[in-house]
Amino acid sequence: MPDPSRSLAGDEAPSPDDHRLSATLLRIATQPGRERIFIRDLLAELDHRAIAAMLFIFAVPNTIPVPPGVSGVLGAPLIFLAAQLMLGRPPWLPRIISDRSFARSDFEKVVLKVGPWLGKAEKLMRPRLEVLAKPPLEYVVGAITLLLAIILFLPIPLGNMLPAIAICIFALGMIERDGVWILLGMATSVASVIIVSGVIAAFAYAAWLAITTIFHV
Repeated sequence: MPDPSRSLAGDEAPSPDDHRLSATLLRIATQPGRERIFIRDLLAELDHRAIAAMLFIFAVPNTIPVPPGVSGVLGAPLIFLAAQLMLGRPPWLPRIISDRSFARSDFEKVVLKVGPWLGKAEKLMRPRLEVLAKPPLEYVVGAITLLLAIILFLPIPLGNMLPAIAICIFALGMIERDGVWILLGMATSVASVIIVSGVIAAFAYAAWLAITTIFHV
């Protein structure tokens, strides 16, 4: 049976002093004697990276097609976290969110599925153009992320994937202080807003045609 720690980081298992997100998530997911993981515990475990890391954790499930309503459930914490990033506040979530928990085994499955991609992405990142990952430009990233989180929260058909991908890219860029990835996140954000706007316009036009046809307006 393959070692999950190897599959998470790519070709090599993370060293004990590896503080990258992939290693941290694997450690949390495989912690023995822990049946459930509370969101408040994740905030504490992730420490100074909590906002960016939690943005990634809540956004990544939306990068794949999800059942109706799931994007709304995951979008609410994203709105809180993005607003705090925009305002330069420490990470905080209301108790109705922070007291929620999920099975450690389910979290482990997600981590092991996302891990290989996350590990490969981390190998491409390094500190550069760090000014984009620090105040005041960090607050601009927070404002863009807030807009994306609101779009993700809304029940827009096919409107969750691109904003979620952009949030994930932003989050990783913030964690690794990689301004190139933050620029990539901005480009993805623009694309997602354009596409989502097109989807909304198409549905609005279809609704208008239906109304005019039915009522002979």
